[in-house]
Amino acid sequence: MIFLVYHHQKLRFPILLKSQNTCLVQSKSPLKKVLESQINCYIRNCPPLIKVEPDLTTSIGPIQLNKPVMLASGILGISLDVFNRLYRSGAGAVVTKSLSTEPWEGYPNPTIFSVKGGGWINAVGLSNPGAENFAKMIEPNKDVPIIVSLVGSIPEDFEKMIQQFENCKVAAYELNLSCPHVAKVGLEVGDDPELVKKIVSTVKNSTNVPVIAKVGLGTTHYLNTVGTAIESGIDAITAINTVRAMAIDVETQRPILSNKFGGLSGTPIKPIALRCVYEISSKYDIPIIGCGGISTWEDAVEFFLAGASAIQLGSAIGDNWIDVFDEINTGILQYMEKKNYSKIKEMVGLAKKL
Repeated sequence: MIFLVYHHQKLRFPILLKSQNTCLVQSKSPLKKVLESQINCYIRNCPPLIKVEPDLTTSIGPIQLNKPVMLASGILGISLDVFNRLYRSGAGAVVTKSLSTEPWEGYPNPTIFSVKGGGWINAVGLSNPGAENFAKMIEPNKDVPIIVSLVGSIPEDFEKMIQQFENCKVAAYELNLSCPHVAKVGLEVGDDPELVKKIVSTVKNSTNVPVIAKVGLGTTHYLNTVGTAIESGIDAITAINTVRAMAIDVETQRPILSNKFGGLSGTPIKPIALRCVYEISSKYDIPIIGCGGISTWEDAVEFFLAGASAIQLGSAIGDNWIDVFDEINTGILQYMEKKNYSKIKEMVGLAKKL
């Protein structure tokens, strides 16, 4: 009987193998291959020798979060009381509704439509109270990691808004370069590389707070937008925003939304968002927040494996209310225990390495 000690990369610690057959060492096969075969058999059939304690903390560049599941912009993002409740319910951070230099009323009703089979099409029109009013509302915040979403047409818009939050506890700014249904902002900005460059550079020069660019699918290839943002100093990328879509009433024979076009969100866009995260992480070395159609812990893990370090959700709240944060966090923890992962970062991008 012999004992063999071998350090296996997947287990991340030495393993002691016992063999009844001394011919194991005398085999014509290289010893390493024989040992790896024995170890792989062990991995498939036995529990880990050392159980690790999973930790849900994660980092998105300079941004540190206690949990990887965040509230996406546009959902419940207008009240500090709601932010506190979401944080207590398991949200690692909350992203505000996109804010403009002045209050916007948005579009008249109808502004949202439920898609058969799952998902939503919305064209709210970026209604918001304006950056100045919103900054006053969140100024008392002490505990919640708030990521402020900003939307504008020119660099000066963003510079002006950031000044409004100088006395607020802000975890990051997320630049909305991808709203698909409001003219002169969002995708129209994101589709202009020179404008993206100017906006990101201006914002980075205006604050020491981390800055995230939220990208979407417009007329310019989104990877070019990502590349321009990275060259201009962006700290992280959120991918993706809603996808331009519409719905028509067969009885009235007219578009259902008052704006005609809106943004599709929810489960129908998850495979698209997942593909985008995978492509971004394959081409660029930049922290990524996955967003689009995430509603279960399995969805979240898929985004981690594709290259995201955290995820955002919005439409899922419409189905499971704010309990969805705790449900997804719990599922991720159980998955990490099963796979013997101690940190979220150990999963990030694994799908590209297999």
